[in-house]
Amino acid sequence: YQRRVRGSSPMETDRKRKRDDEDENQDLALVVKKLKPENDKQLVTSSAGGNGALIPAKRTSHLQAPIMQLHGHQGEVYTMQFSSNGENIASGSFDKLIYLWQVYGDCTNYMVLKGHKNAILQVEWASDSSTLFSCSADKTAGVWDCENGTRTKRLPHKGIVNGISVAHQDSRILSTAGNDNLVLIWDTRQKKPANTLQHQYPITTVQFQFDKNCIFTGGIDNEIKCWDVRQNNVTLNLLGHTDSITGLKLDPFGSYLLSNAMDNTVRVWDIRPFAPELRCVKIIKGAVHNYERTLLRCDWAPDGSMVTAGSADRFVYIWDTTTRKIKYKLPGHRGSVNEVCFHPKEPIIGSCSSDKTIFLGEIEEYQGI
Repeated sequence: YQRRVRGSSPMETDRKRKRDDEDENQDLALVVKKLKPENDKQLVTSSAGGNGALIPAKRTSHLQAPIMQLHGHQGEVYTMQFSSNGENIASGSFDKLIYLWQVYGDCTNYMVLKGHKNAILQVEWASDSSTLFSCSADKTAGVWDCENGTRTKRLPHKGIVNGISVAHQDSRILSTAGNDNLVLIWDTRQKKPANTLQHQYPITTVQFQFDKNCIFTGGIDNEIKCWDVRQNNVTLNLLGHTDSITGLKLDPFGSYLLSNAMDNTVRVWDIRPFAPELRCVKIIKGAVHNYERTLLRCDWAPDGSMVTAGSADRFVYIWDTTTRKIKYKLPGHRGSVNEVCFHPKEPIIGSCSSDKTIFLGEIEEYQGI
């Protein structure tokens, strides 16, 4: 039984139904085409401000999954670093422990380094990926053999040790910065410091230049100083921040220095010889500090195309170095993001937080790798 349309013959009704069916099929095809992501990318939008980042749907790394979350620490995780070969991660926490993780597979926690008596504030790998360096609120720094899990050297300060940096050309040379207003330069083959740089105020972060005779320091006096280690004097003052410096990082080519500070800015400084007097070439905004006044670190991508920094608003920020625009604003953490770092070989970003967790995630491929 077919119900007639009033005022139409059965033949006209069938023609009209056929036209309606064709129109419906056309509309359906258009909807399917619109649902297909452009350029094979998906838009991920954060719930906070509606900002999003285009993340490639195609896999770009050898992680087991595009996002991995690492649990294990029983306290706030203040620091993490990828090893130079990209195979491992070291993380330090308020729980006084250093965890070593595998980057690939199940991201297994394969070793725990014990010895510090207070929070671990920063870790850094040697170039051979078999030695790890750490600094702690227990007024010491440590040198660790990561093959057997033992501390081979204990380096004392008179105050909390806030930062540590290893010389690029020689992993046996390192520097430590503390609340005792000192930067100590160590040769791991010797028992006592090889050199001492006296400051007027506590030092929160330190960074070796490619040349091990030059060191950058930042502290609560809002200034970044470049020291000539051979003469023990300041050769350059980088002025511009209006609050304490919390992180310093040299770019992969040794030409620019990245800094993070409690004035809620990340700055790029031109440190090349004979550069113009105004050395602050970029001011990047987005990441924030809060009342916790945690030492939030910063990092460069291996090709220099992106920079990142910790932020107290629980987001991971990654900026395009050239345009200074936010490239990624990644949610997930439930506490302050204390350190973010780039994988040295693959487009992977790692972040650690006061929520006691670590995230690993894929990003788009590096330009120069």
